[in-house]
Amino acid sequence: MRLRGTACAAAGLLLAVAAGCTGSDGSAAPATTSATRSATETPEPRSTAPSPGPVDPVSLPALMRREHTGSGLRLGDVLARTSAYTRYAVTYEANGLTVSGIMNIPEGRGPFPALVLAHGYIDPDVYVSGQGMPREQDRLARSGYVVLHTDYRNHARSDDDPGNDVNLRLGYTEDVIGAALALRDSGRPEIDGGRLGLFGRSMGGGVVYNTLVVAPGLFDAAVAHAPVSARPQENIDHFQRPGGDPVVTEIEDRHGTPEENPAFWRGVSPLSYADRLTEPLLIQHGTADGTCPLAWSREAARVFQEAGKDVELRTVAGEGHTFGPRWAAEMDVTEAFFERHLR
Repeated sequence: MRLRGTACAAAGLLLAVAAGCTGSDGSAAPATTSATRSATETPEPRSTAPSPGPVDPVSLPALMRREHTGSGLRLGDVLARTSAYTRYAVTYEANGLTVSGIMNIPEGRGPFPALVLAHGYIDPDVYVSGQGMPREQDRLARSGYVVLHTDYRNHARSDDDPGNDVNLRLGYTEDVIGAALALRDSGRPEIDGGRLGLFGRSMGGGVVYNTLVVAPGLFDAAVAHAPVSARPQENIDHFQRPGGDPVVTEIEDRHGTPEENPAFWRGVSPLSYADRLTEPLLIQHGTADGTCPLAWSREAARVFQEAGKDVELRTVAGEGHTFGPRWAAEMDVTEAFFERHLR
């Protein structure tokens, strides 16, 4: 797979699978077709590369083969000024779509390492730009990181992608890849495009998994807080099917169920491509998370570790999905992790 900005080729090569947990504001999330798989079962065979023949256009191998583009990072209105950073409305281009977001740029002498933030599920009909990880945006900018929080397609001022939900929201993975390429291509003196980290929570944690296997080498390190399952069928069964979400029927009509079309469902799980991971990954998950079961993170960490990858799962005793009393301490761990790999 090739990655490029507008000016030069970018080195190195979802959710995810899209499903949904809550955003950091605790909002509920539909996910995006049946048959859950036990964390104790043997994982599917892992592949280090997409198959040489044709691949399903809705799949991680299809994203691996795509020539991704990201460029045109534009700073818009100043949304806030603090003693530590300035907050801007931004847009950038990702694979032909305009994606909106916010960016915090620290005060002081740059260039600063940059972090792309991938938020959890919030209904696009009520979502406002920059929503989902406000605590993280503020703290990380105060610690000297440029913070680009992507809104994703279909959110806020971003372009529409009508097929994204039925295609398991894999477009969010493209949006994150595009954000990294736009940061590299920006030419802004405040941004060190050679030091990039990725940080996602809940549904955004699933986007992190997808991005790391689709585009190894694009980021230098990644963190996932309370992520969704790395198996999209589990997310659908957990979030969408109980509420009768009509998108589930659309997905199964188009792609089949896991029983009818197991190859498709293997092709949209990042665990099928665990060997492609090249960056260190930190997963943090509360033991009392009632939204995204801890077992999902245990399985993801196990599969990546069995593939010989630098993946650490840190469980947080007593914490729920959004991290409450222990949030500051977990951010200490997150910052120390990024400090080791980006400074």
